[in-house]
Amino acid sequence: MKSIYYFAIFLFFLFFLSPNCFAETIDLGFFTPQELSANLDTGLTLEIKNQETTIPALEVASWLKEEPLLSYTANYKSEIENGNFCAYKKSTLCKLSFSYRQEDGFKKKIFVALDTEMVKKSIATLAGKVDKNASDSRFKVVDGKVSLFSLSEKGLKLDEAKSLELILTALKNKTTGQKIDLPYAEIDPAVTLNSTSDMGINTLLGEGQSNFRGSPKNRILNINVAIKQFDGILIKPGEEFSFVKALGEVDGEHGYFPELVIKGDKTEPDFGGGICQVSTTAFRAAIYSGLKITARTNHAYPVGYYNPQGMDATVYVPRPDLKFLNNTPGYILIQVKIVGTILTFDFYGTSDGRRTNIIGPTITERNPDGSMKATFTQQIYDKDNNLVREDVFKSNYESSSKFPHPGQASDALTSKPKKWSDHEWNVYKAAHGMN
Repeated sequence: MKSIYYFAIFLFFLFFLSPNCFAETIDLGFFTPQELSANLDTGLTLEIKNQETTIPALEVASWLKEEPLLSYTANYKSEIENGNFCAYKKSTLCKLSFSYRQEDGFKKKIFVALDTEMVKKSIATLAGKVDKNASDSRFKVVDGKVSLFSLSEKGLKLDEAKSLELILTALKNKTTGQKIDLPYAEIDPAVTLNSTSDMGINTLLGEGQSNFRGSPKNRILNINVAIKQFDGILIKPGEEFSFVKALGEVDGEHGYFPELVIKGDKTEPDFGGGICQVSTTAFRAAIYSGLKITARTNHAYPVGYYNPQGMDATVYVPRPDLKFLNNTPGYILIQVKIVGTILTFDFYGTSDGRRTNIIGPTITERNPDGSMKATFTQQIYDKDNNLVREDVFKSNYESSSKFPHPGQASDALTSKPKKWSDHEWNVYKAAHGMN
């Protein structure tokens, strides 16, 4: 009889008191209402590299799935007014398992499950705020010598997986009122002040130029903002350089203004219009330096700022991108300058005796609607004057009439695009006299 009694107890807990299963959740166990309230009222206080931050109580509560339950504890005087628990359950098995005297041993508890996907999203959002890339030392060439103008700085990367474990442990142990130190990794910069001695930067490898004469105010401002991301950059030997990666974020928060860009099948205002002047000039410097181009896309239609046609490179975050390989024996230092309306990229590094010969660019087809085709060839000779590489770059331009763009102020945007912030929209309105 005693074994039947205990089996009945087991069945009761299995079918009546066990919590529901949740997808992508971890069971935190039972909390009293008082414990749950105490753990959620203040949110979570976190510390990352001596910097405190807080995840609000409301956000923490959104991670949890709660299921109120009753649990049996012997010799416990229940606070439940109606002790007829089995009448509530309306179960014959319950009546067989518990006597009337046992029913007053039930107490209120809340079973809590943690939605791990929600926690991961919160941690990822936090990581987006605290993570930062390492900053390399920046240099420039003054009187033929390389000099420092910006010190390196370590980066930071939040360990999201271990952060999840620590937060889970705090919730399980009901210690969320205590500060949680989240783990992180410091990222060393690739180039520091101490590494300048073995860089071997002593030669102007190549130069690229373009003329942005006639550009409107916002376009000129965007060009000046963008070149700051490239002046003084060092490219390691064997490194594939990504223009988009070096450029970083392009929006109003990073100093860019709305200006015309080619997007899809139209030309319309967007933040950063004019950055292609910078990518085109960098492309030309890489070409004349004899570097290997690994990714390049011409513009959809011919743009006067990029004459001669056929030597342009369009970029848009995250793609298309401009990429090239530093296949020289040493570091390459990028130096950028503007004189009047002439933008210049100079690539300094270590010469291996190579010689670059450019054939073209040549317009191979020109049509009445403005569409055209162009080509040029990059030939690389080694120090013994042997041809070691020959790359042909072909450009196919559509007619600009296929990409209509606003020509009058009345064609300006009249409502905020969905992806723009209020700040970006206010900048646009100010630039177009709409305030």
